[in-house]
Amino acid sequence: MICMNRNIFSDFFKEQRKKLNLTQEELSLKSGVGLRFIRDVEQGKETIRLDKLNQVMLIFNSQAGPVSLKKTDSNKG
Repeated sequence: MICMNRNIFSDFFKEQRKKLNLTQEELSLKSGVGLRFIRDVEQGKETIRLDKLNQVMLIFNSQAGPVSLKKTDSNKG
């Protein structure tokens, strides 16, 4: 499970799903994950399974993965 930022995946899923003219149910069927999972992501659930997330992301020709954060004064160690 990963902790996610609502604005990153929630907004991305909604935007990409609408570009493909898919309902949540159609996206669920097309990606092979449950409708509940699609709804949870789009509603900003705080923890989700990365394997399922990437299963749906394939429909959008994308994947979730490690992203380097810029080093700022607040996270210097």
